Amino acid sequence: MKFGSYLSSRAPQLCLCACAAVVWGIFARFAGANAVLLWGGEIFFAAFALAWTGAGYFAARRRLARLEKLKSGLTERYLLGELLSRPADAVEREYFEVMREVSRSAVGIAEDARREKEEYCEYVESWIHEIKTPLTACSLILGNGGDPVKLRRELRRADNLTETVLYYARMREPEKDRKISLVRVPEVVAEAVQSQRELLIAAGIGVETEGELSVYADGKELCFMLKQLLINCAKYCKGCRVRIWAGDGKLSVEDDGPGIPAHELPRVTARGFTGAAGRRAGGTGMGLYIVSELCRRSGIGLRIFSEEGKGTKFEFSFEGVAFAAPEENLTKA
Repeated sequence: MKFGSYLSSRAPQLCLCACAAVVWGIFARFAGANAVLLWGGEIFFAAFALAWTGAGYFAARRRLARLEKLKSGLTERYLLGELLSRPADAVEREYFEVMREVSRSAVGIAEDARREKEEYCEYVESWIHEIKTPLTACSLILGNGGDPVKLRRELRRADNLTETVLYYARMREPEKDRKISLVRVPEVVAEAVQSQRELLIAAGIGVETEGELSVYADGKELCFMLKQLLINCAKYCKGCRVRIWAGDGKLSVEDDGPGIPAHELPRVTARGFTGAAGRRAGGTGMGLYIVSELCRRSGIGLRIFSEEGKGTKFEFSFEGVAFAAPEENLTKA
């Protein structure tokens, strides 16, 4: 810091000292003080102002030097606010507390951004390893005559993995691609079931759809969530029956598969949680996490009921969004 800049910051105090010197001179003159007392007082004011200014300048220089040294020793400079010493001046302490709150907020934002980046990189890495499986299978199928049914099944797996990582990426800016409109749930259900037809047939899974419901939602997001549940059924519940029912502001997907162990049920929507079945099947633990996050951000309630050996039920509740329920009808898929 230059001395001129410091003088500018102390201009009000210096002006006050100058005014005090003038007032003293006028008072001493009219009081009949001799020249020695008069000029002695003026010299005292000047010396005091000079000494006070010089001492303040050098003290400020030392503080700034210590601050610069502290800053240069940090790799994450946003942590500097946490290391500053508490000032003695009452006004500076108030500023200090305000800046410390700002600093802590910045630290929190930086840590959240770092954690989000690490989680994203970890998932992309695991996704790259996982997508190699259907791609390798496609190569083997083509090398052995190219069975179109098997080829379509593996391409569907690769497409599902790609769609999942795209939705995970979009979660960072959820409002960017969201389009809310009145959606007929049976149409979305039919689209989801049809898209996973190859996987469901290969896993020997039968699907029954029932009911009628219209809701204001993002149709693509809702379809994606249903796909994730069907993909899990194909992966973990081979040979089971799946019943999808819509009505009364709710959409449920229920299977009669092996169910989820009670100690795993509270964590099935946690990021990266796979459970024993997921580890055996090589899952990433991201499907249900993304589904739960999409529900949370869309105002859709999600409840999971399961009993080991008796199946699992996922229930979406649209009480937090507008919906219309015409007279129910029965369809099969």
